[in-house]
Amino acid sequence: MRVVVGLLLLLLALCGSGAQGEGGGLGQVGEISEFQETAPRDAAEESAESTTKQTTPDIWAEVRALRDMVVELKVFVQLLQRENSVQATDLISLGTRLTATESKTSDLEKENADLQTRLSSSESELLLSKSRIDQLERENADLQTRLSSSESELLLSKSRIDQLERENADHETRLTATESKSSDLEKETADLQTRLSSSESELLLSKSRIDQLERENAERPKVAFYTALTDAGHVGPYSTDITLKYSKVFTNIGNAYNPATGFFTAPVKGVYYLQFSVCSNRTGYMGVYVYKNNQLIMFNDEGKEEVGLEYLTKSVVLELKAGDEIYLVLPSDYSLYDSPHNHNTFSGSLLFTL
Repeated sequence: MRVVVGLLLLLLALCGSGAQGEGGGLGQVGEISEFQETAPRDAAEESAESTTKQTTPDIWAEVRALRDMVVELKVFVQLLQRENSVQATDLISLGTRLTATESKTSDLEKENADLQTRLSSSESELLLSKSRIDQLERENADLQTRLSSSESELLLSKSRIDQLERENADHETRLTATESKSSDLEKETADLQTRLSSSESELLLSKSRIDQLERENAERPKVAFYTALTDAGHVGPYSTDITLKYSKVFTNIGNAYNPATGFFTAPVKGVYYLQFSVCSNRTGYMGVYVYKNNQLIMFNDEGKEEVGLEYLTKSVVLELKAGDEIYLVLPSDYSLYDSPHNHNTFSGSLLFTL
């Protein structure tokens, strides 16, 4: 709207300027006519007069065009005014309708609040009704359970009475049969008493034998040992034969093995099972001598051409007298290897006495 008003003001200003120019142009034309009548015209004046005659019709054409534009703008402004009037009327109507709508909304809100209050009251009554119904249902379920229990107990009582009557009749029948068999049972009882006396005598003899065997077993010596060589790593080679002392003792039942000397001493005469394992990780030879007292019992060795762990395991069963000694000897120029993994071991046990 402001743009339209500005255009109107601009056109009105242009129209005023055109009117003034039109008046000035007419005066100039009159003055030129009078000058033509009083003075001679030279070539320059004739040229200016020709130019003025050509310019005046153009200005009038522009003025007429501006006038037409003003008329059109006036018509446009009138149309805009009519539209604004219609819109104002519509706005007044909308305001009236809005006021009526707000009044209706207020009434509806009041009705809604009243309905909410009534609904809350109804819900409270419904909750109370449901609570009462649940209570009555629980009481009814409890009565049903008690009634079922009473009926079950009654049925059981009747069943028990019938059973007792049947058992009583059966007992009478069995009592009669028992009385007839009583004499036979007395005879069998006497026979069982005789057999029981014989069994008791045999049981006493068995207990006596068991006690004797337990005493013999308790007196029999128990011998078993298991040892490993060392945690130090390489053992040997030495320039002379060396008695091996297996210093790590894991089992030594009967204390027949002495880690200070490396000797196993037989505590009783019997048959013994002895075993040893040999390990080395150097090139050369590995092996051990097995001695009983000063007698060589066994010699096992093996040559190694490559570096790495290699094992050798042997076992013997020997008859030993009490005091016989068994020990292992590392030959000169031989080497072994042991560590916390216990690669070299010496073990044995008593199989039975003689």
